Formats: sequence, structure tokens, C-alpha cells
Amino acid sequence: MTNLYQAAAVSDLKARLALLRPDSQRQWGKMNPAQALAHCSAGLEMAVDEIRLPRVFIGRILGPLIKPFVVRKPDPLRRNSPTAERLIVSGDRDFNAERDRLGAMIDRFAAAGPAGCTRHPHPFFGRLTPEEWATLMHKHLDHHLRQFGV
Repeated sequence: MTNLYQAAAVSDLKARLALLRPDSQRQWGKMNPAQALAHCSAGLEMAVDEIRLPRVFIGRILGPLIKPFVVRKPDPLRRNSPTAERLIVSGDRDFNAERDRLGAMIDRFAAAGPAGCTRHPHPFFGRLTPEEWATLMHKHLDHHLRQFGV
């Protein structure tokens, strides 16, 4: 499974990130490119234990049922997938600053490897192994890059 511990996957995502533009048109969703970049950085901050979100009730029920399809199957994340309310980004963001921040977060996650990954449960899926976090973060980044056609 492709994940952020693989150098080739990191290189591919960063090359696609370089293709994203402030005026890239979204194909679904509500965020603009700068907001999506900030949202992706927040997801990685969760994965490296910089921010901790509480488990959501519906995730306690559905998370274990959906988790295998998300973290163990190669299919991309579906359009308009729900997100944690705290990770929703609104307001103006500086595109270049957010792109630089996301690039640095990708590098940080990849360089830290499994030892740098949170042990705190995901708000929806619950406990994840470092490899599951790395797969989920890769899929999440891919999802938002595809959202803008890159």
C-alpha cells in the first residue's frame, strides 16, 4: 500500500503539490486551494501528535466498519468525504505560505518514520498503526490534490 514512509510516494506528492496554483479550480467541495493546503497540514499535525481531536460518537460506531476499506484498500478517498469539524478551514490563507508549510509537514512526517507517529486515536477510525496513519495521510493528500486536478 502506498504511504508517506515511501520516498517515491513523497516525491510524487511534492511534485503534484508544485503544480497546484492559487487559482486552480476545485472539482468538488468548498475549500479553495490555500484552505485545502492548510487543511492537509492540520491532518498531518494530527498524525504527528501536534493536535489531538476527540473521538466522535459516530466514528465509534462506524469507524471500525469503514476503516478496513479506507486504510487497507488501494481505492482513493471518495469525493466530499466528511471531515472533523476542527479541521475545516475557512477564511483567507496565504497560498505560498500554506504550500511551504504542507511541504515541510510532509517531510517531517516522512523523516520521523513510524516512531514519530501519534498513538492517539484518529477521531473517526480509532486506533491506527503508524503504517495505517502513513497510508491514510497519503490518501488524504492525494484526495485534495485530485480535488484541484493535480
